Amino acid sequence: MRHEQARQAAAQPQGRYVLPNIIEKTSRGEYGMDPYSKLLKERIVFLGVQIDDVSANDVMAQLLFLESEDPDRDISIYINSPGGSFTSLTAIYDTMQFVRPDISTICMGQAASAAAVLLAAGTPGKRFALENSRILIHQPSAQGEGQSSDIEIQAREILRMRSLLERMLAVHTGKKEEDIRKDIERDKIFSADEAKEYGLIDEVIKTRKSSRLATAR
Repeated sequence: MRHEQARQAAAQPQGRYVLPNIIEKTSRGEYGMDPYSKLLKERIVFLGVQIDDVSANDVMAQLLFLESEDPDRDISIYINSPGGSFTSLTAIYDTMQFVRPDISTICMGQAASAAAVLLAAGTPGKRFALENSRILIHQPSAQGEGQSSDIEIQAREILRMRSLLERMLAVHTGKKEEDIRKDIERDKIFSADEAKEYGLIDEVIKTRKSSRLATAR
């Protein structure tokens, strides 16, 4: 019975594949590290999950660490995220503005909702998207529950968050807040080229060699 259960368990689809360790050779011998740690050594932060308190804390910690390592070298944030919490967005956003290094942002796959704001918040001239990327912006949302007074408080907070989002996008795209307000009324989806035209990114790239990305780090 145990063998049959083990066989069935092994046959079940897994949530993700196992990341291989990368073997680093040094004068002191060999040691293994996961790909994310290897990227961090190259001053690359990879945001490939939903933006919540946990992932936001991870990104902020990496940004602060890289700043302490070398405040004059660029940091790159590679993004493939469906978005997430607004407060987690503002935590990462404020940290990006706070640290001293220039921050290059690169969309690979998608940057939706909160992730699109982070993409746009990179250092001007250093915001990129691969050619088949998908970028989406929309207004913040929340579920209203409780007494009428609670719902009223939540409604005011939603309006505050929306106003803040409009200001953020206006600053980084060069568009007027009233234009942003109209555009985020419903989901607004961009191709990479459309995102460039809108001002969310500076360059659409196919390869590192053919873009400014090679010199942005």
